[in-house]
Amino acid sequence: MEMMRHTSSFLLPAIPHDVSHPPPSLSYALVILNQRLPRFTPLLWNHAQIRLCADGGANRLHDDLPHLLPHEHDVSHLRTRYKPDVIKGDMDSIRPEVLNFYTNLGTRILDDSHDQDTTDLHKCIAYIRDSTPTLEKSNLCILVTGALGGRFDHEAGNINVIYRFSNLRIILLSDDSIIQLLPRTHHHEIHIQSAVEGPHCGLIPIGMPSGTTTTTGLEWNLAETEMKFGGLVSTSNLVKGEKVTVESDSDLIWTIEIRKDCNIGEPSSSHNSS
Repeated sequence: MEMMRHTSSFLLPAIPHDVSHPPPSLSYALVILNQRLPRFTPLLWNHAQIRLCADGGANRLHDDLPHLLPHEHDVSHLRTRYKPDVIKGDMDSIRPEVLNFYTNLGTRILDDSHDQDTTDLHKCIAYIRDSTPTLEKSNLCILVTGALGGRFDHEAGNINVIYRFSNLRIILLSDDSIIQLLPRTHHHEIHIQSAVEGPHCGLIPIGMPSGTTTTTGLEWNLAETEMKFGGLVSTSNLVKGEKVTVESDSDLIWTIEIRKDCNIGEPSSSHNSS
């Protein structure tokens, strides 16, 4: 079975290109949802080739960004530099003045109010999938801020989206956690960025039990172990080194904490923000 490699190097100021770290060179897209922006949002913005706000996520970008970059005294210029490429959704949350602000800057506005069967995140992921022919999908990684926290039904909907687009790399982010899907179609090798993530982690079967899961690199490894809700679920585990491997007969959620004792914030140079 083919190996799929993962890394959280997007949390580093500069993404390393080191032959000793085999995860592929990725292209990043950023989707901002309607929850408080993580402290490292400017860093993600700097790494991304395309940036979308999902409906009310535009309010968060407009309102929260000055608090993340307090040394930027010209707030108007700051907001102009951090202009999203697209605002997409059913447009029931974005404030009129925020919509007008980004419209005047040239942001593309895509009103999907006719579609009430999919979430705003789903709409944004589908747009990235269908409208970025220059980005190789196997090396595309979609970073989603504001996906965790707030209402639980929203969180569950966001997790459902990464299952519905299981052929894409999608990472859900908050200030505290990273969540991504490990599809059963691959074996997985996770390269731990110990400066910014860990040690607490988990492997969670959502949607169906896992009949057999085997891991290496954890404090409490699994050896052809069954996992299911109502039985064993590998939460509050610990990474023990720089690499974790996972093999399973079902899709699993991988989650790892983002360290609070490290300085993840603005990229070393923010001139690429526009």
